[in-house]
Amino acid sequence: MRSDGKIPVDGLLTRADHVLTCDASFRVFSPGAVAFHRGTIVAVGPCSELEERYAAKETWSLQGHLLLPGLVNTHVHAAMSLFRGVGDDLPLHHWLHERIFPAESRFVRPQFVHLGTLLSCVEMVLGGTTTFCDGYFFEESAADAAERIGMRAVLGQGVLNFPTPDVPDPARIADRVAAFLESFSRRPSRLTPSLFCHAPYSCTPETLQWAKDLCRDHGLLFQIHVSETAWEVQEIQSRYGRSPVRLLKDLGILDKRTLCAHAVWVDEEEIQILAQTRAGVSHSLESNLKLASGIAPLPAMIGAGIPIGLGTDGCASNNDLDLFSEMSLAAKIHKAAFDDPTVCSARQVLLMATQGGARALGLGGIIGSLEVGKRADLVAVDMDQAHLTPLYDPVSHLVYAARSSDVRHVWVDGVPIVRDGTVQNLDVSQVLGEARTLARKIRTALFQP
Repeated sequence: MRSDGKIPVDGLLTRADHVLTCDASFRVFSPGAVAFHRGTIVAVGPCSELEERYAAKETWSLQGHLLLPGLVNTHVHAAMSLFRGVGDDLPLHHWLHERIFPAESRFVRPQFVHLGTLLSCVEMVLGGTTTFCDGYFFEESAADAAERIGMRAVLGQGVLNFPTPDVPDPARIADRVAAFLESFSRRPSRLTPSLFCHAPYSCTPETLQWAKDLCRDHGLLFQIHVSETAWEVQEIQSRYGRSPVRLLKDLGILDKRTLCAHAVWVDEEEIQILAQTRAGVSHSLESNLKLASGIAPLPAMIGAGIPIGLGTDGCASNNDLDLFSEMSLAAKIHKAAFDDPTVCSARQVLLMATQGGARALGLGGIIGSLEVGKRADLVAVDMDQAHLTPLYDPVSHLVYAARSSDVRHVWVDGVPIVRDGTVQNLDVSQVLGEARTLARKIRTALFQP
């Protein structure tokens, strides 16, 4: 306590036109402020109260801005930004086996993953994403990139039962996973490891159970693609006599530390299985539409109480990492698909991009809303734009009108990693230049005789 009675804190974000807490009560302060100290939120409320109570090392005056929790991307293959536009307009099975797998075999190395993840991190933080859940190969290199830029991340080492770029001999997968997990003993706490079993059709039941047991032993999130396409459902039904969700339930895979990516082709009983086991779902709508995989029964999953987050998937199948466009499309397309303009409201979709995503990743206790005790992951959106004027409902504007390019400032653990639309502590032009140089090699190898 200072002599003037004020409490010293590291940061005070004040005079924001609107502060959307995205907490259980969905409190909104207009105008509002947030104070944080040592990376943790210590107060949220009217700016007059916080300005009177706290003295900050750095104060940000945010007139004309909207303040909200950092967005959470629950499903991405970050390094695949370097394959953006490779193999467009193809069915998923052909896209994977004829374009992506050959390209990965030829080019994916630790340096590739580091550069591709850096490129994705730049795109994500500039668009207000502070946390992402990744799944790929050489994930130590992805962790290096996330650590360098200052993001929060759940990083899933890929596990498959056939040769991959970092495990040419599938029999050595246990050694690869052990080395990956050991590397996190030296990481900051905002980076957590995970295992990503690609899919029930690319991993045997024994591998799935082994990986899940390992995740349980270490308290890790288990990730897997589930029921992404009709082909996958038919394939698993043919092999095991049951659908992917039922197979995973029978194998003991589904629980609150399991994240199911996509879940497009699930029936009512499977939705109840997901809800009862408390497994999370990542809804990656734009990727599903581009690959013609289908439209997930999102309203039914919301109604069942499943923890649901939004994901972009990788840039090779989307082709961007923009959660603002994911929010807008998710709120609109389900209205048309289910002939009901009331489903997937703006508030529900915003919560999926924040609180819901955090819950699905098992991080609901530390991020996803602006509450005392949670980490200071915040985003300031510049509302002084023609396409955001006039403003009657800030939630509606965020989902239906705002763009990722409207993001001006981003904090993770109270550290500003984007100031005035500029990424801090990283030479973005160098990253872009290196990506273009590598792209020329990829183009020559894949598209020229």
